[in-house]
Amino acid sequence: MGLQNCGLNIDAARRELNPHGTSEFPCAGYLCRLSDLPTDAIIWHRHEELEIIYIQEGTMKLLVPGEEYHLVKGEIALINSDILHYAIGDPFCELHSAVFSHVLVSGGNTTAFYKKYVYPLLAFPGFTVWRTGRQDWAEDFQAAFSALETDAFACEFTVRERLSRILLSCFQAFAPQLPTQRSEKNTDTVRIERMLEYIHTHYFEPLQLSDIAQAADLSERECLRCFNRTIGDTPVQYLLKHRLLRSAAMLHSMPSASIAEISAKCGFDHPSYYTKQFRRFYQCTPRDYRSQRV
Repeated sequence: MGLQNCGLNIDAARRELNPHGTSEFPCAGYLCRLSDLPTDAIIWHRHEELEIIYIQEGTMKLLVPGEEYHLVKGEIALINSDILHYAIGDPFCELHSAVFSHVLVSGGNTTAFYKKYVYPLLAFPGFTVWRTGRQDWAEDFQAAFSALETDAFACEFTVRERLSRILLSCFQAFAPQLPTQRSEKNTDTVRIERMLEYIHTHYFEPLQLSDIAQAADLSERECLRCFNRTIGDTPVQYLLKHRLLRSAAMLHSMPSASIAEISAKCGFDHPSYYTKQFRRFYQCTPRDYRSQRV
């Protein structure tokens, strides 16, 4: 079975498009090493699957809208389904993660496991990230990850059993607060998702703050507040970073395009300004970045 590659493929709504595992066994393991450079970060994204992160070495900063976690060696974080999240070294970490469909544990949407335990947990708006440093749960995760990594005998049984234990522990932690019916996302989450989707769809256009705010029917002032509350950045800075990330991908995927052409395709008015901002973000020029990765 082995581990999957860590690369992200996301759509305009920040939903990850790559499959995690297979339809027969919907779970995948990942190993990533992150520094505190923005270029090493796991950018904002979300997926329908749950994700468990274990810090093997170092310290990591995990962000979800409105919350920030500093995870240290030996800690586990369980991220709920469809939650926007971002990760970066603090200043360095090696993380092991398992991304899995609830079906792996529940067996489907009609089972008692889903109706009594999994559904109430997925539906609970208070569960975005569950964090623990308990040694027994860390051992459960390590056993599951090792089975995935080595493709051990009957690894599917080991992975399902160990991840089920962790998910049940999370359910027990939240049990007194869990609803019986699915709750709606909070207002800030809905707004930020609409604005991020707008940026990712129109980043190459000459966007203004007012355009981004209008995507969520907000005033510019409330737009700024919403970004600050949820992802800790301004809309304009987020737009700039996204344009730079898109341009870096194009430098690799479009080797015959000039720096000026890529600059224009990513919404920059002047190549000189683009080069200046690229150098600040990547600590090298676009030309050097391209040549280093040829």
